[in-house]
Amino acid sequence: MRIYIGTDHAGFELKEKLVIFLKELGYMVEDFGAYSYESQDDYPDFIRKVAEAVAQDPLSRGFVLGGSGQGEAMCANRVNGARAAVYYGGAVDIVVLSREHNDANILSLGARFIDEEEAKEVVRVWLETPFSGEERHIRRIKKIENSK
Repeated sequence: MRIYIGTDHAGFELKEKLVIFLKELGYMVEDFGAYSYESQDDYPDFIRKVAEAVAQDPLSRGFVLGGSGQGEAMCANRVNGARAAVYYGGAVDIVVLSREHNDANILSLGARFIDEEEAKEVVRVWLETPFSGEERHIRRIKKIENSK
């Protein structure tokens, strides 16, 4: 599975660690930046590229990072075919449900609220969780896609 990843300055350090972690797990990783820490960069410049790549590659998944993960998810979700869920700490069940019920293909991480170990665990669980494929969830996803 191909993984696309991108961040602004707020998630730069965590992204660098996750790229290594994902490669160690055997994933092909395409990094859309940021490639260096630039305190004035803008997350849409990186996040939109991830969302577009994931939308074009249905077998892929994406990770976007920012301070809270909120704006990054909003940006990603503007792209037809992208379904970004947010995680910034708390119960891991929320990322499981994002996969099982919503077939989320992008996970937005709030880098200012989680540490490296929590991020790695959430990423691993999210990647290992399949979509349930239940009719009611398929129906709801189609309604979301048709509303864009």
